[in-house]
Amino acid sequence: MSLFKKETVARKLPRHIAIIMDGNGRWAKKRSMPRSAGHVAGAKTFKNIARYCNKIGLEYLTVYAFSTENWKRPKDEVESIMNLLRDYLKDAENFKSDNIRVKFIGNLEPLADDIKELIKKDEDGSKDATGLNLNIAINYGGRDEITNAVKQIVKSGISAEDITEQTISDNLFTANMPDPDFIIRPSGEYRLSNYLIWQSAYAEYWFSDVLWPDFKPKHLEKAIDDFNHRNRRFGGV
Repeated sequence: MSLFKKETVARKLPRHIAIIMDGNGRWAKKRSMPRSAGHVAGAKTFKNIARYCNKIGLEYLTVYAFSTENWKRPKDEVESIMNLLRDYLKDAENFKSDNIRVKFIGNLEPLADDIKELIKKDEDGSKDATGLNLNIAINYGGRDEITNAVKQIVKSGISAEDITEQTISDNLFTANMPDPDFIIRPSGEYRLSNYLIWQSAYAEYWFSDVLWPDFKPKHLEKAIDDFNHRNRRFGGV
């Protein structure tokens, strides 16, 4: 018998996880189903993962639901995604019992009026929740976000000499939130795709070949386990 006890290290949970929910279309194609079926399956995975993140005590989860570039997709696919968003927003009461606070980030102006009304109702209805802070990126693009921040700074009249990194951060859609320290992208792609490009400067990345509709809590746990083995030096030694 060893004279020394094996040291156990407590798992460190990232404070803020960002996920690129990718692979819905390929998931459907592999099953000879329409791409819309992949988005339906992906929406179910999103709800499961959000609830699991809340259960394990994660502070912030930000998911990439629809990018500024996604408008280029076929009209029927865009409409199916928007209808899924409507269904989610109408069903968002379910998250109330989970104590999840919901916020939407991105340029929401081009969205249909009924969607914008549902978004406001959802955000207002969950504002007092004290569990997971869930951010849903809709019509979001990292470059668009930075461009918008610059415009806001110019309009505010701040002189060039007074602009700092914090000034820019304070004018992003994610103002008053911690930067993501862990970014997850399933589906086998290895790029950010214009997602949180300012905020991810020091984030850790985790990629997987699993398509988003097949992503389960066990995959998230594997990612978090890998995160715990990273040595984050932030430019130091």
